Amino acid sequence: MNLSLYLCTVLIWGTTWIALKWQLGVVPIAVSVLYRFALAAAVLFAVLRATGRLQPMTRSAHGAALAQGLCLFCVNFLCFLNASLWLPSGLVAVVFSTSTLWNALGARLCFGQRIAPNVVGGGVLGLLGLGGLFWPQLAAQQGGWHTWLGLGYALAGTLCFSAGNLLSALHQRRGLRPLTSNAWGMLYGAGLLAGYCLVSGVPLSWDPAPRYLGALLYLAIPGSVVAFTAYLTLVGRLGPERAAYCTVLFPLVALNVSAWFEGYQWTTPALAGLALVMAGNWLVFRKPRPRPLWAAAR
Repeated sequence: MNLSLYLCTVLIWGTTWIALKWQLGVVPIAVSVLYRFALAAAVLFAVLRATGRLQPMTRSAHGAALAQGLCLFCVNFLCFLNASLWLPSGLVAVVFSTSTLWNALGARLCFGQRIAPNVVGGGVLGLLGLGGLFWPQLAAQQGGWHTWLGLGYALAGTLCFSAGNLLSALHQRRGLRPLTSNAWGMLYGAGLLAGYCLVSGVPLSWDPAPRYLGALLYLAIPGSVVAFTAYLTLVGRLGPERAAYCTVLFPLVALNVSAWFEGYQWTTPALAGLALVMAGNWLVFRKPRPRPLWAAAR
């Protein structure tokens, strides 16, 4: 079951990057993100109401859902999209993949959870692998204040994502399933984005092109309802640090989609990076060997 959730998250999130690109143009970025999570929240609430699976929420749970919506379904998307204005998308993906380590540190600080050495080692291998995959973009980066600004946005988005992971883990520790917490979190995130658009004067425009509508539906239902539920279920089952290794793998799917639609060329450093990422994945999910009886006695 965990493997199915893991593959579902990697494959869906790995293909959402091309859908995000297809949304750029007529509609402002914040408005597209607003449409995405408003639609996703509506679908989730409809399904939960129809099936009788919508759980009751306490006042404190609503407060945590509001914070989760701010982190996972609002600010992090605005940060990453702003980072993409100043950095190559590959470099933004490298920064985002550090959420594996941030989640492990957050779980340690918030829940007192021990950081397993294989998780840290696998995360480091994954980051090195992504460095190889995106080495051409890294080498082409010339530096300057705009580079630091982009890195700041990307890091802020990654930290928001990790904070949202920890809030979801807190919900699940209290018996609240991801479907309910996601529905409220997406609703709050869409509400916060609507408030931002209203205050900043961003018009709620619309693009009638079939490609925009198709991208919106894909991002809202598979990309949000299905993938976020699968991922946050993994957060509850495996812990935030192991679940976040999805963020190291889905750029690989995105690269293959880019090769198909945008002519991305695989290189020797990229293939070496792929091997490192796969090795890190094996290390993260490798079961520790049982301790010998004589070691346990000592």
